Amino acid sequence: MSTAREFALEIAERISGLGPVTVRRFFNGVGLVADEVQFAFVMGGSLYLKVDDEFRAAFEALGAKPFVYEGKRKAVTISSYYETPEDVLYDQDELRRWAVRSHRAAAAARLRREPKKKAAAPSKKQSAKAAPRRARRK
Repeated sequence: MSTAREFALEIAERISGLGPVTVRRFFNGVGLVADEVQFAFVMGGSLYLKVDDEFRAAFEALGAKPFVYEGKRKAVTISSYYETPEDVLYDQDELRRWAVRSHRAAAAARLRREPKKKAAAPSKKQSAKAAPRRARRK
């Protein structure tokens, strides 16, 4: 049996169309990252792909389940990552299509999560310089 890293490297080789895919440590497994966006991870011998609401239906139609781990008090379900169905995993072209879709879902989620940059408030010094000066009373 291969390690999570070996399996992730194999998947990274098999998918193209995303540009370079790097493999990084991710908790007890390994994440797959393209364009600084993590779109998948390998844990417990399974490949999990990032999903959005529309893409989730494709996973569920094939009987795939979301990622679940044991928390301190109960099982925790991460519904934004689903286990890749075997039919997809062993079909090179289908795996590539699903990886591209997963990357799109991850990139979109990242954009929604990033805070909008506000215009920096002027410092007190800048405010004082910009404020009109009052005439002195004599």
